[in-house]
Amino acid sequence: MQYPLPIARLIDSFMKLPGIGEKTATRLAFYAMDMPKEDVQEFSQALTDVKEKLRQCSVCGNITEQDPCAICSNPARDQSTIMVVEEAKDVMAFENMGEYDGLYHVLHGVLSPMDGIGPEQINIKSLIVRLQKNDAVKEVILALNSTPEGESTAMYISRLIKPAGLKVTRLAAGLAVGSDIEYANLITLKRAVQGRTEL
Repeated sequence: MQYPLPIARLIDSFMKLPGIGEKTATRLAFYAMDMPKEDVQEFSQALTDVKEKLRQCSVCGNITEQDPCAICSNPARDQSTIMVVEEAKDVMAFENMGEYDGLYHVLHGVLSPMDGIGPEQINIKSLIVRLQKNDAVKEVILALNSTPEGESTAMYISRLIKPAGLKVTRLAAGLAVGSDIEYANLITLKRAVQGRTEL
């Protein structure tokens, strides 16, 4: 027996989300069917608003309702530091931490030649233009994930901007708090030794 068309379409729509398979999509669709109409309309409006009201900041590439974004337009931020991140959600993670008060630059991905993603497909060119126009920037922090693609992207960006005399740094990487050394992989141990700090 097939589901009625409206519920089948809703199941298919939920399955377009990452990590949602057919069983979860079916459960969500039936849950939505039982929700009050006002909640369904609010949910629908929230999805529409994300597509219609948000855009990328013309300066840093972060998601925003205004352009430039609140971070780029805030003169109280440290204008001498730009942290380069892969995705807008990474900006949110650092902002929630509350320890960084500089600027950001969102790449919207990393280099991945196997997937056909080169420098032209991510937000590198605008970073270079931004650095050329802004003499106040003294340090670029590469806060990319410790994946092969993140590492190659960091090396690529570093080679592009180091000749300009800017300080290029990477986030410290190594052992997580509470982890056992015997279970750490070799790359993690190597980074822990290289990134050691004086007590």
